[in-house]
Amino acid sequence: MDRNIRTVEDVLRLLDGLFAPEADRWTSGAASWWDGFYADRGREVPFFVAKPDENLVSYLERGLITPGRALDLGCGPGRNALHLASLGFEVDAVDLSPAAVAWAEERARQAGAEIGFHCGDAFTLAGTALSGPYDLIHDSGCFHHLPPHRRISYLAVLDRVLAPGGHLALTCFAAGGMGSELPDGDFYRQSRLHGGLAYTPESLRWIFSDLTEVELRRMHDEPPESPSFGEPFLWTALFRRDARP
Repeated sequence: MDRNIRTVEDVLRLLDGLFAPEADRWTSGAASWWDGFYADRGREVPFFVAKPDENLVSYLERGLITPGRALDLGCGPGRNALHLASLGFEVDAVDLSPAAVAWAEERARQAGAEIGFHCGDAFTLAGTALSGPYDLIHDSGCFHHLPPHRRISYLAVLDRVLAPGGHLALTCFAAGGMGSELPDGDFYRQSRLHGGLAYTPESLRWIFSDLTEVELRRMHDEPPESPSFGEPFLWTALFRRDARP
């Protein structure tokens, strides 16, 4: 007989278990699933390209964000972390997959970039290895793989390590473009995440209502010859954490 629920984290872990084995895409046990995903580097996966997100490039070109300390959540092969480092950011980058981190480290060595790569779960690393404060938290494709209850953990990471005046740059599945549009409760009834959650602008504004919206739009569709990555089935959002009185 199990009577082991005592804290909020105990409840979150219990809910995690409802999605096994699909939970292996985003929990600390995800290494094997994502390592298999990254095993063939020649696959035609859009974000395997060595290009930064077009919205991130745009934020920097327009001065919406400026160099400082940056954390790249779910960095994958490191394309956005490398772009930030090339522009003078001090970058930490984290991913659950050792294969992704190894690929990113190879790219960094080839570019002569100094980036602090970390392999593991950002929820547990935040506040320790990822100590902050960060002027920018960048997430291209991590948030939409989280089940609804783990938004609590995600917001806690922001609260813990995002500096006052700092920014969250987010890219995630857009409703009508890609991802499941089921109501939150149905994911628990079906014990499936259906490959990722789609969001509307209203839902993103509500979830991140403690932050100030700077910009929220669909990602531009970038042609293959473009120096930037862009797919129109994604939202791009930039939020700012205002200084507290």
